[in-house]
Amino acid sequence: MTTVGTRCVQGAPCWVSLMARDVGCAQEFYGSLLGWEFTAGPARLGPYVRATLRGVPVAGIGVVPEGPGFPVEWTPYFAADSTDRTAQRIRACGGTVAVGPVQADDAGRLVIASDVTGAVFGVWEGGRHLGWQAVGEPGAPAWTELVTPDRGMAEAFYGSVFGSSVARSGDGSVLRVAGRDVAGIRGAGELRGGPPRWRTYFAVADADAAAARAVELGGRMLVGPQESPYGRVVRLADPEGGHFSLVQSA
Repeated sequence: MTTVGTRCVQGAPCWVSLMARDVGCAQEFYGSLLGWEFTAGPARLGPYVRATLRGVPVAGIGVVPEGPGFPVEWTPYFAADSTDRTAQRIRACGGTVAVGPVQADDAGRLVIASDVTGAVFGVWEGGRHLGWQAVGEPGAPAWTELVTPDRGMAEAFYGSVFGSSVARSGDGSVLRVAGRDVAGIRGAGELRGGPPRWRTYFAVADADAAAARAVELGGRMLVGPQESPYGRVVRLADPEGGHFSLVQSA
């Protein structure tokens, strides 16, 4: 397992949380699919559990707020040295801060916001909880990618908010922090009529077998499995409609 034992670099994705209507249902689905176990997490914003893979945290699951307009969705969190300063930059760059900055017990401090194109993301200032502790191995997060109708605006926004640099490649871009690629940005061609959103990719040993298992567990196939420059990928929806992707690890 590739472990991450130190604080994530400012501007790099460090955590991902699912807002579900039924936390128990989500635990059963993702636990069976990705081999996760669960421990209690901060309850400041409602019921919340942390998913662990072989004993280390990799993701979170909480309850979506009541009322219309709150979809079941995976939300990535970007590491920040200060959520207060980052929230100010989000507003100054045309984004919207929906929640926070707020303290999540002693785990850390968070912000939930939307960028200039409407995609929702989080900001995390780690306390006792620094973020995910495994990446790129089967069952762990592997990649984070924004799909947006205005790639140029998104590049400028995240570059200004987090100090990321941008490298373009064909119809996509990558955000770079401290010399390494940390997230992708793709244009509206892949939205297929849906809203701008951040996609979370989880690594699996066999994308075809994992996709079939997800359907057996009540999920739905959206696209794939198919080859990509990064490996064999598949896009799925969980039983409550939350979108996520799987990529076959090397």
